[in-house]
Amino acid sequence: MENIQNLPIDVQTSKLLDWLVDRRHCNLKWQSAVKVIREKINAAIQDMPENEEIKALLSGSYIHYFHCIRIVEILRKTEASSKNIFGRYSSQRMKDWQEIVTLYEVDSVYLAELASLLSRNVSYEGPALRKQITKAQQLQQELSRREVECQSSAADLRERYYTACKQYGITGEYVSRELQALVKDLPAVLDEVGRDAAKLEEHIQLYTAFTTFVCEWSEQVSPILTFVLKRGNATFYEWRTGKVPTVVERQVVEEAALETVADGVIDWGDFGSSSDIQGLNHGIQLEEGVDWGISLESGDADAGGIDWGTSEPAPIEIEVMDAGTDCPDGVARGEDALSILETPLSRNQFIDELMELEVFLMQRLTEMNEEGDVVAMSQFQMAPSVIQNQTSEHVQEMLSEVRSILGRLTTLRMQHLFMILASPRYVERVTEMLRQKLKQAEILVLKSAAMAEKRQETLDEQSRLEPRVDILTGCTKELQKLIEADLSKRYHNRPVNLMGVNI
Repeated sequence: MENIQNLPIDVQTSKLLDWLVDRRHCNLKWQSAVKVIREKINAAIQDMPENEEIKALLSGSYIHYFHCIRIVEILRKTEASSKNIFGRYSSQRMKDWQEIVTLYEVDSVYLAELASLLSRNVSYEGPALRKQITKAQQLQQELSRREVECQSSAADLRERYYTACKQYGITGEYVSRELQALVKDLPAVLDEVGRDAAKLEEHIQLYTAFTTFVCEWSEQVSPILTFVLKRGNATFYEWRTGKVPTVVERQVVEEAALETVADGVIDWGDFGSSSDIQGLNHGIQLEEGVDWGISLESGDADAGGIDWGTSEPAPIEIEVMDAGTDCPDGVARGEDALSILETPLSRNQFIDELMELEVFLMQRLTEMNEEGDVVAMSQFQMAPSVIQNQTSEHVQEMLSEVRSILGRLTTLRMQHLFMILASPRYVERVTEMLRQKLKQAEILVLKSAAMAEKRQETLDEQSRLEPRVDILTGCTKELQKLIEADLSKRYHNRPVNLMGVNI
Protein backbone atom coordinates (compact mmCIF):
# COMPACT_ATOMS: atom_id res chain seq x y z
CA MET A 1 0.00 0.00 0.00
CA GLU A 2 2.86 2.37 0.75
CA ASN A 3 4.36 1.67 -2.68
CA ILE A 4 1.03 2.36 -4.35
CA GLN A 5 0.70 5.59 -2.38
CA ASN A 6 4.01 6.82 -3.75
CA LEU A 7 3.25 5.97 -7.37
CA PRO A 8 2.58 9.14 -9.39
CA ILE A 9 -0.57 9.70 -11.40
CA ASP A 10 0.26 10.73 -14.96
CA VAL A 11 -2.50 12.36 -16.96
CA GLN A 12 -2.20 13.59 -20.53
CA THR A 13 -3.21 17.24 -20.66
CA SER A 14 -5.15 16.87 -23.90
CA LYS A 15 -7.33 14.16 -22.21
CA LEU A 16 -7.51 15.73 -18.76
CA LEU A 17 -11.13 16.91 -19.03
CA ASP A 18 -12.36 13.49 -20.18
CA TRP A 19 -10.33 11.91 -17.40
CA LEU A 20 -12.00 14.15 -14.78
CA VAL A 21 -15.50 13.36 -16.06
CA ASP A 22 -14.71 9.65 -16.33
CA ARG A 23 -13.42 9.58 -12.73
CA ARG A 24 -16.58 11.44 -11.64
CA HIS A 25 -14.63 14.39 -10.29
CA CYS A 26 -16.69 16.67 -12.51
CA ASN A 27 -20.16 16.65 -14.02
CA LEU A 28 -20.63 16.21 -17.72
CA LYS A 29 -22.83 19.33 -17.82
CA TRP A 30 -20.27 21.59 -16.18
CA GLN A 31 -20.41 24.12 -19.01
CA SER A 32 -23.98 25.17 -18.12
CA ALA A 33 -22.92 25.85 -14.54
CA VAL A 34 -19.87 27.80 -15.71
CA LYS A 35 -22.08 29.99 -17.90
CA VAL A 36 -24.17 31.02 -14.86
CA ILE A 37 -21.01 31.65 -12.82
CA ARG A 38 -19.47 33.84 -15.53
CA GLU A 39 -22.59 36.00 -15.59
CA LYS A 40 -22.40 36.49 -11.85
CA ILE A 41 -18.68 37.34 -12.07
CA ASN A 42 -19.33 39.95 -14.75
CA ALA A 43 -21.99 41.53 -12.53
CA ALA A 44 -19.85 41.37 -9.38
CA ILE A 45 -16.78 43.06 -10.83
CA GLN A 46 -18.85 46.18 -11.58
CA ASP A 47 -18.76 47.08 -7.86
CA MET A 48 -15.34 46.47 -6.34
CA PRO A 49 -13.40 48.34 -3.63
CA GLU A 50 -10.29 50.35 -4.41
CA ASN A 51 -7.53 47.79 -3.89
CA GLU A 52 -4.35 47.37 -5.90
CA GLU A 53 -4.27 43.58 -5.59
CA ILE A 54 -7.89 43.29 -6.71
CA LYS A 55 -7.11 45.54 -9.69
CA ALA A 56 -4.19 43.28 -10.58
CA LEU A 57 -6.41 40.19 -10.37
CA LEU A 58 -9.17 41.74 -12.47
CA SER A 59 -6.71 42.95 -15.10
CA GLY A 60 -5.95 39.34 -16.07
CA SER A 61 -7.35 37.72 -19.15
CA TYR A 62 -9.56 35.27 -17.30
CA ILE A 63 -10.84 35.13 -13.68
CA HIS A 64 -11.08 31.58 -12.37
CA TYR A 65 -11.90 29.88 -9.10
CA PHE A 66 -8.64 30.57 -7.27
CA HIS A 67 -8.87 34.27 -8.19
CA CYS A 68 -12.31 34.37 -6.65
CA ILE A 69 -10.99 32.78 -3.44
CA ARG A 70 -8.27 35.43 -3.27
CA ILE A 71 -10.83 38.20 -3.84
CA VAL A 72 -12.94 36.84 -0.98
CA GLU A 73 -9.89 36.88 1.30
CA ILE A 74 -9.20 40.50 0.38
CA LEU A 75 -12.84 41.46 0.90
CA ARG A 76 -12.73 39.98 4.41
CA LYS A 77 -10.28 42.74 5.24
CA THR A 78 -11.86 45.56 3.29
CA GLU A 79 -15.41 44.64 4.30
CA ALA A 80 -14.65 43.81 7.94
CA SER A 81 -16.83 46.71 9.11
CA SER A 82 -19.91 45.05 7.59
CA LYS A 83 -19.58 41.94 9.75
CA ASN A 84 -22.47 41.51 12.23
CA ILE A 85 -22.55 39.89 15.66
CA PHE A 86 -23.30 36.51 14.12
CA GLY A 87 -20.10 36.57 12.11
CA ARG A 88 -21.81 37.14 8.81
CA TYR A 89 -21.13 39.92 6.33
CA SER A 90 -23.87 42.31 5.38
CA SER A 91 -21.84 43.62 2.41
CA GLN A 92 -23.36 42.71 -0.94
CA ARG A 93 -19.87 42.46 -2.45
CA MET A 94 -18.92 39.74 -0.01
CA LYS A 95 -22.19 37.90 -0.54
CA ASP A 96 -21.78 37.95 -4.31
CA TRP A 97 -18.25 36.58 -4.30
CA GLN A 98 -19.00 33.97 -1.64
CA GLU A 99 -21.89 32.79 -3.80
CA ILE A 100 -19.59 32.56 -6.79
CA VAL A 101 -17.08 30.46 -4.84
CA THR A 102 -19.88 28.17 -3.64
CA LEU A 103 -21.19 27.67 -7.16
CA TYR A 104 -17.67 26.85 -8.36
CA GLU A 105 -17.32 24.13 -5.71
CA VAL A 106 -20.58 22.36 -6.64
CA ASP A 107 -19.59 19.19 -8.55
CA SER A 108 -16.03 20.62 -8.81
CA VAL A 109 -17.04 22.92 -11.62
CA TYR A 110 -13.88 24.96 -11.06
CA LEU A 111 -11.71 21.92 -11.75
CA ALA A 112 -13.39 21.28 -15.09
CA GLU A 113 -13.01 24.94 -16.01
CA LEU A 114 -9.33 24.96 -15.09
CA ALA A 115 -8.75 21.79 -17.08
CA SER A 116 -10.50 23.38 -20.08
CA LEU A 117 -8.37 26.53 -19.77
CA LEU A 118 -5.18 24.49 -19.53
CA SER A 119 -6.08 22.34 -22.54
CA ARG A 120 -7.02 25.41 -24.60
CA ASN A 121 -3.75 27.18 -23.75
CA VAL A 122 -1.67 24.12 -24.65
CA SER A 123 -3.57 23.03 -27.76
CA TYR A 124 -4.72 26.33 -29.29
CA GLU A 125 -3.59 29.62 -27.73
CA GLY A 126 0.09 28.78 -27.41
CA PRO A 127 0.55 27.24 -30.88
CA ALA A 128 -1.42 30.09 -32.46
CA LEU A 129 0.85 32.72 -30.90
CA ARG A 130 3.95 30.74 -31.86
CA LYS A 131 2.68 30.44 -35.40
CA GLN A 132 2.07 34.18 -35.62
CA ILE A 133 5.58 34.91 -34.35
CA THR A 134 7.12 32.45 -36.81
CA LYS A 135 5.10 33.95 -39.64
CA ALA A 136 6.21 37.45 -38.62
CA GLN A 137 9.87 36.34 -38.59
CA GLN A 138 9.54 34.72 -42.01
CA LEU A 139 7.82 37.82 -43.37
CA GLN A 140 10.66 39.98 -42.01
CA GLN A 141 13.22 37.83 -43.80
CA GLU A 142 11.23 37.98 -47.05
CA LEU A 143 10.75 41.75 -46.80
CA SER A 144 14.42 42.23 -45.98
CA ARG A 145 15.40 40.16 -49.02
CA ARG A 146 13.04 42.07 -51.30
CA GLU A 147 14.27 45.36 -49.86
CA VAL A 148 17.86 44.46 -50.72
CA GLU A 149 16.77 43.33 -54.20
CA CYS A 150 14.98 46.64 -54.82
CA GLN A 151 18.01 48.62 -53.67
CA SER A 152 20.32 46.50 -55.82
CA SER A 153 18.04 46.81 -58.87
CA ALA A 154 17.76 50.57 -58.36
CA ALA A 155 21.54 50.88 -58.16
CA ASP A 156 21.88 48.70 -61.26
CA LEU A 157 19.41 50.89 -63.19
CA ARG A 158 21.29 54.03 -62.16
CA GLU A 159 24.55 52.41 -63.22
CA ARG A 160 23.02 51.48 -66.57
CA TYR A 161 21.73 55.03 -66.92
CA TYR A 162 25.14 56.59 -66.37
CA THR A 163 26.77 53.93 -68.57
CA ALA A 164 24.37 54.81 -71.38
CA CYS A 165 25.03 58.51 -70.83
CA LYS A 166 28.75 57.80 -71.00
CA GLN A 167 28.25 56.01 -74.31
CA TYR A 168 26.45 59.08 -75.63
CA GLY A 169 29.21 61.28 -74.24
CA ILE A 170 27.02 63.22 -71.79
CA THR A 171 26.88 63.58 -68.01
CA GLY A 172 23.15 62.88 -67.75
CA GLU A 173 22.09 65.98 -65.82
CA TYR A 174 20.29 67.63 -68.74
CA VAL A 175 19.99 64.93 -71.37
CA SER A 176 18.23 66.89 -74.15
CA ARG A 177 20.49 69.93 -73.93
CA GLU A 178 23.64 67.85 -73.74
CA LEU A 179 22.66 65.74 -76.75
CA GLN A 180 21.85 68.84 -78.78
CA ALA A 181 25.16 70.36 -77.71
CA LEU A 182 26.97 67.28 -79.00
CA VAL A 183 25.32 67.67 -82.39
CA LYS A 184 26.48 71.29 -82.50
CA ASP A 185 30.06 70.09 -82.03
CA LEU A 186 29.67 67.31 -84.61
CA PRO A 187 30.68 69.40 -87.70
CA ALA A 188 33.99 70.30 -86.08
CA VAL A 189 34.65 66.63 -85.28
CA LEU A 190 33.85 65.59 -88.85
CA ASP A 191 36.04 68.35 -90.25
CA GLU A 192 38.92 66.97 -88.19
CA VAL A 193 38.26 63.50 -89.60
CA GLY A 194 38.31 65.02 -93.09
CA ARG A 195 41.68 66.63 -92.42
CA ASP A 196 43.08 63.36 -91.11
CA ALA A 197 41.90 61.65 -94.30
CA ALA A 198 44.68 63.52 -96.11
CA LYS A 199 47.09 61.02 -94.52
CA LEU A 200 45.60 58.30 -96.72
CA GLU A 201 47.14 59.52 -99.98
CA GLU A 202 49.83 56.85 -100.03
CA HIS A 203 47.24 54.19 -99.13
CA ILE A 204 45.03 55.12 -102.07
CA GLN A 205 48.02 55.25 -104.42
CA LEU A 206 49.02 51.73 -103.38
CA TYR A 207 45.47 50.46 -103.81
CA THR A 208 45.12 52.14 -107.21
CA ALA A 209 48.46 50.79 -108.44
CA PHE A 210 47.63 47.30 -107.22
CA THR A 211 44.20 47.18 -108.88
CA THR A 212 45.61 48.57 -112.11
CA PHE A 213 48.51 46.08 -112.19
CA VAL A 214 46.60 42.96 -111.12
CA CYS A 215 43.10 43.56 -112.49
CA GLU A 216 43.82 46.21 -115.13
CA TRP A 217 41.14 48.29 -113.43
CA SER A 218 40.54 51.50 -115.33
CA GLU A 219 37.95 53.22 -113.14
CA GLN A 220 38.88 55.39 -110.20
CA VAL A 221 39.07 53.58 -106.88
CA SER A 222 37.84 55.20 -103.68
CA PRO A 223 36.44 58.30 -105.40
CA ILE A 224 35.00 59.97 -102.32
CA LEU A 225 38.12 59.23 -100.28
CA THR A 226 40.18 60.84 -103.01
CA PHE A 227 37.89 63.86 -103.02
CA VAL A 228 38.04 64.30 -99.20
CA LEU A 229 41.80 63.81 -99.37
CA LYS A 230 42.04 66.82 -101.70
CA ARG A 231 39.17 69.06 -100.62
CA GLY A 232 38.60 67.98 -97.03
CA ASN A 233 35.09 67.65 -95.57
CA ALA A 234 33.54 69.90 -98.23
CA THR A 235 29.85 70.41 -98.87
CA PHE A 236 27.78 67.79 -100.58
CA TYR A 237 26.99 70.40 -103.25
CA GLU A 238 30.66 70.59 -104.18
CA TRP A 239 30.95 66.81 -104.31
CA ARG A 240 27.81 66.50 -106.44
CA THR A 241 28.49 69.35 -108.88
CA GLY A 242 32.24 69.76 -108.69
CA LYS A 243 31.80 73.49 -108.00
CA VAL A 244 32.44 75.46 -104.85
CA PRO A 245 29.14 77.05 -103.71
CA THR A 246 29.06 80.82 -103.47
CA VAL A 247 26.39 80.74 -100.73
CA VAL A 248 25.78 78.00 -98.17
CA GLU A 249 22.35 78.15 -96.52
CA ARG A 250 22.29 75.68 -93.68
CA GLN A 251 18.89 75.01 -92.21
CA VAL A 252 18.56 75.97 -88.56
CA VAL A 253 16.51 73.31 -86.80
CA GLU A 254 14.78 74.67 -83.75
CA GLU A 255 13.08 72.52 -81.20
CA ALA A 256 9.34 72.92 -81.63
CA ALA A 257 7.31 73.81 -78.58
CA LEU A 258 4.66 71.35 -77.48
CA GLU A 259 1.19 72.55 -78.25
CA THR A 260 -1.69 71.83 -75.92
CA VAL A 261 -5.20 71.69 -77.32
CA ALA A 262 -8.22 71.67 -75.04
CA ASP A 263 -10.32 68.55 -75.40
CA GLY A 264 -13.51 69.08 -77.33
CA VAL A 265 -12.63 72.65 -78.36
CA ILE A 266 -11.70 73.35 -81.98
CA ASP A 267 -10.40 76.78 -82.91
CA TRP A 268 -11.26 77.48 -86.52
CA GLY A 269 -9.51 80.85 -86.48
CA ASP A 270 -10.85 84.32 -87.23
CA PHE A 271 -12.62 84.40 -90.58
CA GLY A 272 -13.59 88.09 -90.48
CA SER A 273 -16.67 89.94 -89.39
CA SER A 274 -18.84 90.01 -92.51
CA SER A 275 -21.87 87.71 -92.60
CA ASP A 276 -23.68 86.13 -95.49
CA ILE A 277 -27.36 85.67 -96.26
CA GLN A 278 -28.30 83.61 -93.15
CA GLY A 279 -26.02 85.45 -90.79
CA LEU A 280 -23.24 82.84 -91.05
CA ASN A 281 -19.66 83.83 -91.71
CA HIS A 282 -17.93 81.30 -94.00
CA GLY A 283 -14.73 83.30 -94.16
CA ILE A 284 -15.06 84.10 -97.90
CA GLN A 285 -14.49 87.72 -98.89
CA LEU A 286 -14.45 89.18 -102.42
CA GLU A 287 -11.77 91.71 -102.94
CA GLU A 288 -12.75 94.85 -104.79
CA GLY A 289 -11.42 95.29 -108.28
CA VAL A 290 -10.83 91.58 -108.86
CA ASP A 291 -12.73 89.91 -111.70
CA TRP A 292 -13.33 86.26 -110.73
CA GLY A 293 -15.07 85.43 -114.03
CA ILE A 294 -18.47 85.10 -112.33
CA SER A 295 -21.32 87.35 -113.48
CA LEU A 296 -24.38 87.66 -111.32
CA GLU A 297 -26.45 89.35 -114.04
CA SER A 298 -29.25 87.33 -115.65
CA GLY A 299 -27.89 86.90 -119.16
CA ASP A 300 -27.69 83.24 -120.15
CA ALA A 301 -30.86 81.35 -119.26
CA ASP A 302 -29.30 77.96 -119.87
CA ALA A 303 -26.51 78.72 -117.44
CA GLY A 304 -28.92 79.91 -114.80
CA GLY A 305 -27.85 83.53 -115.24
CA ILE A 306 -24.27 82.80 -114.44
CA ASP A 307 -21.48 83.73 -116.84
CA TRP A 308 -18.70 81.17 -116.39
CA GLY A 309 -16.36 83.01 -118.69
CA THR A 310 -15.67 81.48 -122.11
CA SER A 311 -12.94 83.85 -123.15
CA GLU A 312 -9.53 82.47 -124.13
CA PRO A 313 -7.40 82.16 -121.00
CA ALA A 314 -4.09 83.91 -120.92
CA PRO A 315 -1.11 81.59 -121.54
CA ILE A 316 0.72 80.49 -118.39
CA GLU A 317 4.48 80.27 -118.54
CA ILE A 318 5.94 77.17 -116.85
CA GLU A 319 9.64 77.02 -116.23
CA VAL A 320 11.04 73.49 -116.46
CA MET A 321 14.08 72.95 -114.22
CA ASP A 322 16.52 70.09 -114.35
CA ALA A 323 16.54 67.57 -111.55
CA GLY A 324 18.56 68.72 -108.55
CA THR A 325 18.45 72.37 -109.59
CA ASP A 326 15.68 73.49 -107.29
CA CYS A 327 17.74 76.46 -106.12
CA PRO A 328 19.81 79.11 -107.91
CA ASP A 329 23.17 78.13 -109.26
CA GLY A 330 25.97 78.45 -106.71
CA VAL A 331 23.62 78.30 -103.71
CA ALA A 332 23.94 75.21 -101.48
CA ARG A 333 20.65 74.65 -99.72
CA GLY A 334 19.11 71.77 -97.78
CA GLU A 335 21.07 68.55 -98.10
CA ASP A 336 23.58 70.22 -100.41
CA ALA A 337 24.54 72.58 -97.59
CA LEU A 338 25.63 69.68 -95.41
CA SER A 339 29.16 68.39 -95.51
CA ILE A 340 30.08 65.06 -97.08
CA LEU A 341 30.39 63.34 -93.71
CA GLU A 342 27.13 64.88 -92.49
CA THR A 343 25.09 63.60 -95.42
CA PRO A 344 24.09 59.95 -94.85
CA LEU A 345 24.56 58.93 -98.52
CA SER A 346 28.10 60.25 -98.92
CA ARG A 347 29.09 59.32 -95.37
CA ASN A 348 28.07 55.70 -95.91
CA GLN A 349 30.06 55.62 -99.14
CA PHE A 350 33.03 57.16 -97.34
CA ILE A 351 32.86 54.45 -94.65
CA ASP A 352 32.43 51.71 -97.26
CA GLU A 353 35.56 52.86 -99.08
CA LEU A 354 37.49 52.95 -95.80
CA MET A 355 36.41 49.38 -95.06
CA GLU A 356 37.33 48.36 -98.60
CA LEU A 357 40.77 49.90 -98.13
CA GLU A 358 41.11 48.17 -94.76
CA VAL A 359 40.31 44.75 -96.25
CA PHE A 360 42.82 45.33 -99.08
CA LEU A 361 45.61 46.22 -96.65
CA MET A 362 44.78 43.21 -94.44
CA GLN A 363 44.93 40.88 -97.43
CA ARG A 364 48.14 42.46 -98.71
CA LEU A 365 49.74 42.17 -95.26
CA THR A 366 48.81 38.49 -95.09
CA GLU A 367 50.32 37.85 -98.51
CA MET A 368 53.54 39.71 -97.65
CA ASN A 369 53.97 37.71 -94.43
CA GLU A 370 53.90 34.42 -96.29
CA GLU A 371 57.44 33.09 -96.78
CA GLY A 372 58.68 31.08 -99.73
CA ASP A 373 55.90 32.13 -102.09
CA VAL A 374 57.95 31.95 -105.29
CA VAL A 375 54.90 32.48 -107.47
CA ALA A 376 54.05 35.72 -105.73
CA MET A 377 57.64 36.95 -105.99
CA SER A 378 57.78 36.26 -109.68
CA GLN A 379 54.35 37.79 -110.21
CA PHE A 380 55.32 41.19 -108.77
CA GLN A 381 58.71 41.50 -110.53
CA MET A 382 57.12 43.70 -113.16
CA ALA A 383 54.94 45.60 -110.66
CA PRO A 384 55.31 49.37 -110.13
CA SER A 385 57.82 50.55 -107.55
CA VAL A 386 55.06 51.70 -105.21
CA ILE A 387 54.09 48.03 -104.83
CA GLN A 388 57.59 46.51 -104.74
CA ASN A 389 58.99 49.00 -102.22
CA GLN A 390 56.40 48.24 -99.55
CA THR A 391 57.36 46.38 -96.38
CA SER A 392 55.04 44.50 -94.06
CA GLU A 393 55.84 46.97 -91.24
CA HIS A 394 54.85 49.93 -93.37
CA VAL A 395 51.66 48.22 -94.58
CA GLN A 396 50.83 47.51 -90.94
CA GLU A 397 51.22 51.21 -90.15
CA MET A 398 48.95 52.14 -93.05
CA LEU A 399 46.39 49.61 -91.85
CA SER A 400 46.46 51.13 -88.35
CA GLU A 401 45.85 54.62 -89.76
CA VAL A 402 42.85 53.42 -91.78
CA ARG A 403 41.41 51.61 -88.78
CA SER A 404 41.90 54.70 -86.62
CA ILE A 405 39.83 56.91 -88.94
CA LEU A 406 37.24 54.18 -89.46
CA GLY A 407 36.93 53.59 -85.72
CA ARG A 408 36.30 57.28 -85.06
CA LEU A 409 33.33 57.23 -87.43
CA THR A 410 31.79 53.93 -86.33
CA THR A 411 31.81 54.26 -82.54
CA LEU A 412 28.49 53.89 -80.75
CA ARG A 413 28.61 57.56 -79.76
CA MET A 414 29.07 58.68 -83.35
CA GLN A 415 26.24 56.41 -84.49
CA HIS A 416 23.93 58.07 -81.96
CA LEU A 417 25.07 61.53 -83.08
CA PHE A 418 24.35 60.68 -86.71
CA MET A 419 20.90 59.46 -85.67
CA ILE A 420 20.27 62.72 -83.81
CA LEU A 421 21.48 64.72 -86.81
CA ALA A 422 19.19 62.79 -89.15
CA SER A 423 16.11 62.95 -86.87
CA PRO A 424 15.64 65.62 -84.19
CA ARG A 425 12.87 63.46 -82.69
CA TYR A 426 15.55 60.89 -81.91
CA VAL A 427 16.65 63.19 -79.08
CA GLU A 428 13.19 62.91 -77.56
CA ARG A 429 13.24 59.12 -77.83
CA VAL A 430 16.70 58.83 -76.29
CA THR A 431 15.76 61.25 -73.52
CA GLU A 432 12.58 59.32 -72.76
CA MET A 433 14.46 56.02 -72.79
CA LEU A 434 17.04 57.31 -70.33
CA ARG A 435 14.36 58.89 -68.15
CA GLN A 436 12.59 55.56 -67.94
CA LYS A 437 15.68 54.03 -66.35
CA LEU A 438 15.81 56.74 -63.71
CA LYS A 439 12.05 56.56 -63.20
CA GLN A 440 12.22 52.82 -62.65
CA ALA A 441 15.11 53.34 -60.23
CA GLU A 442 13.04 55.88 -58.27
CA ILE A 443 10.08 53.50 -58.18
CA LEU A 444 12.32 50.74 -56.83
CA VAL A 445 13.69 53.10 -54.16
CA LEU A 446 10.14 53.94 -53.06
CA LYS A 447 9.29 50.26 -53.09
CA SER A 448 12.35 49.52 -50.97
CA ALA A 449 11.27 52.18 -48.47
CA ALA A 450 7.79 50.63 -48.36
CA MET A 451 9.35 47.22 -47.72
CA ALA A 452 11.44 48.66 -44.89
CA GLU A 453 8.37 50.28 -43.36
CA LYS A 454 6.36 47.08 -43.58
CA ARG A 455 9.26 45.10 -42.13
CA GLN A 456 9.36 47.48 -39.16
CA GLU A 457 5.61 47.02 -38.68
CA THR A 458 6.10 43.26 -38.68
CA LEU A 459 8.92 43.61 -36.17
CA ASP A 460 6.67 45.71 -33.92
CA GLU A 461 3.97 43.06 -34.19
CA GLN A 462 6.47 40.40 -33.16
CA SER A 463 7.49 42.57 -30.20
CA ARG A 464 3.85 42.71 -29.12
CA LEU A 465 3.33 38.96 -29.48
CA GLU A 466 6.41 37.76 -27.61
CA PRO A 467 5.33 39.19 -24.18
CA ARG A 468 1.93 37.55 -24.67
CA VAL A 469 3.67 34.20 -25.09
CA ASP A 470 5.57 34.75 -21.86
CA ILE A 471 2.38 35.71 -20.01
CA LEU A 472 0.52 32.72 -21.42
CA THR A 473 3.38 30.41 -20.46
CA GLY A 474 3.31 31.72 -16.90
CA CYS A 475 -0.47 31.35 -16.63
CA THR A 476 -0.31 27.81 -18.02
CA LYS A 477 2.37 26.75 -15.55
CA GLU A 478 0.31 28.23 -12.74
CA LEU A 479 -2.81 26.34 -13.87
CA GLN A 480 -0.77 23.15 -14.08
CA LYS A 481 0.42 23.50 -10.50
CA LEU A 482 -3.06 24.35 -9.19
CA ILE A 483 -4.68 21.36 -10.92
CA GLU A 484 -1.90 18.98 -9.88
CA ALA A 485 -2.16 20.15 -6.24
CA ASP A 486 -5.97 19.82 -6.21
CA LEU A 487 -5.90 16.33 -7.73
CA SER A 488 -3.15 15.30 -5.33
CA LYS A 489 -5.39 16.15 -2.37
CA ARG A 490 -8.16 14.03 -3.85
CA TYR A 491 -5.81 11.01 -4.03
CA HIS A 492 -4.33 11.29 -0.55
CA ASN A 493 -1.43 13.47 -1.60
CA ARG A 494 -0.20 11.13 -4.32
CA PRO A 495 1.98 12.98 -6.82
CA VAL A 496 0.09 14.01 -9.94
CA ASN A 497 1.86 14.86 -13.20
CA LEU A 498 0.12 16.56 -16.11
CA MET A 499 1.92 15.44 -19.23
CA GLY A 500 2.40 17.41 -22.45
CA VAL A 501 2.21 20.94 -21.02
CA ASN A 502 4.42 22.69 -23.58
CA ILE A 503 3.84 26.09 -25.18
